[in-house]
Amino acid sequence: MSTIILGIESSCDDTSAAIIRDEWLLSNLISSQKVHEEYGGVVPELASRAHQANIIPVVDRAIKLANITADEISAVAFTRGPGLLGSLLVGTSFAKGFALAQNIPLIEVNHLHGHILSHFIKTSADSKHPNYPFLCLLVSGGHTQLVLVESYKKMRIVGKTIDDAAGEAFDKCAKVMGLGYPGGPVVDKLAAKGNPKAFEFAKPLPHGLDFSFSGLKTSFLYSLRNNLNGFPNFIDENKEDLCASLQYTITTILMQKLVKASKKYGIKEVAIAGGVAANSALRNAILETGERLGWNTYIPELKFTTDNAAMIAIAGYFKYLENDFAGHDLIPQARLPF
Repeated sequence: MSTIILGIESSCDDTSAAIIRDEWLLSNLISSQKVHEEYGGVVPELASRAHQANIIPVVDRAIKLANITADEISAVAFTRGPGLLGSLLVGTSFAKGFALAQNIPLIEVNHLHGHILSHFIKTSADSKHPNYPFLCLLVSGGHTQLVLVESYKKMRIVGKTIDDAAGEAFDKCAKVMGLGYPGGPVVDKLAAKGNPKAFEFAKPLPHGLDFSFSGLKTSFLYSLRNNLNGFPNFIDENKEDLCASLQYTITTILMQKLVKASKKYGIKEVAIAGGVAANSALRNAILETGERLGWNTYIPELKFTTDNAAMIAIAGYFKYLENDFAGHDLIPQARLPF
């Protein structure tokens, strides 16, 4: 008998629902919130209100697209954290209500674990996933971590940012240049036409496997300030080169630590995950480095890099197999431990 998992993701500003049957993806819907663009970042209260409006129609549509009925669902998995507390509360409350109504188990999922396990979602006969143990570079707007993954439930952070995340560096530098929010995708697009060696920015490299991006942002802003004084149109006339140089610097920092981790642990199964895993320079860099060093590299499909419920559903599926269920007294946690 097949196992069908409903996944619910509401950690930030995307309301998502997905259906998975025995690791195979049946549907994955995401309702994005455009309201935050005019504010240059996510407004928590607006996000939670939008989740309340979106979650029922999104779940209903996901079930219909999967061509199943609610009665066929084996369990509901939801993001407990980390994330925005108001947003998490909407997803958690809906998942509890759905589980009670259908008399099925409730499964809590760590959002970050979901990103890592997105590699195990099957979408075709050619779908491949890493073999345990593997290293995963998890990079997003809020997190930059190197994770040693020994099983779906045994993961250990071996390196992390000591200040800002890589995605945060992209977004904040993009904001200064007036590129809008989110800035990462815009930087990636403009960088394709620029010279990555046009500008040189600081590459902070803390001890061990940890990352730092605060100094890079300071270096970027310092460069702009110096040029703006005598060149009023400096940003407009150099956007492409600035973006290319910024992207090159961030990618270089990430790859240096990933290579170091691979050598330290003797692991050649290497993956990336998270929103910044959609960045073209990073995707190309891990493929090129992997070919040079003999890695088996795993890059998620673009639709699985951003926040989505399919990754929550697959994480929930593995927990379901071991009867790892949650109680209805559980509450969401904005800073859920890894």
